[in-house]
Amino acid sequence: MHKPHRILIVENHALLRAGMRALISSDPALEVVADLGNAHDAIAALRTLTPDLILMDISMPGISGIEAVIDIKKRYPAIRIIIVTVHRADEYIHSSLRAGADGYLLKDATHEELHVAIRSVLSGKAYLSPDVSADVIQRYLSVGRVEHQTPLRSLTHRERQVLKLIAEGHTNKYIADYFALSVKTVEKHRSNLMQKLDMHNASALTAFAIENGLLGHEHREMH
Repeated sequence: MHKPHRILIVENHALLRAGMRALISSDPALEVVADLGNAHDAIAALRTLTPDLILMDISMPGISGIEAVIDIKKRYPAIRIIIVTVHRADEYIHSSLRAGADGYLLKDATHEELHVAIRSVLSGKAYLSPDVSADVIQRYLSVGRVEHQTPLRSLTHRERQVLKLIAEGHTNKYIADYFALSVKTVEKHRSNLMQKLDMHNASALTAFAIENGLLGHEHREMH
């Protein structure tokens, strides 16, 4: 018989912790190794607990669940993590997934949904609550439909490349050398960017680049 998968529950509310422990413990293939009330204690306990999966709340005193995911994934990349939360807003979902979470489950999920999420993530798949995934897909499609009208669409490929390097804090000279252009040409690109985006300094350009995800791409995409 296979050893049960080891589960760590990290949840701010004791009643919810007890409820999740009871639900999970009803499955002989799963073992709750601990349930803890904050991320700080959870991170400290990982040296000895060695869980296969962590169920992680977002809103906790001290270290937030998202901060904890970043820390844990750096130190223990093999540990799978499902965010379990009341938050349905896009920014929480995107922040959790960017941090490295393997799943996102709403606290109003059913017993069956909890077990599906756990089994999916333990098998190496990602999991999003059905309500959340439907919302995310719908918003993504909506953004896609209006993308042609966004300022980003007005930029040429080279202007996007230059914008990315400006946002990373590089000088005109560095950008010119990087693309084998003259400094004057880079200055022209910078001027065009500011005119098209109606922005007047590098800080505004940087904020725009971050909001539009341009800093998530590697330099190799710009060659």
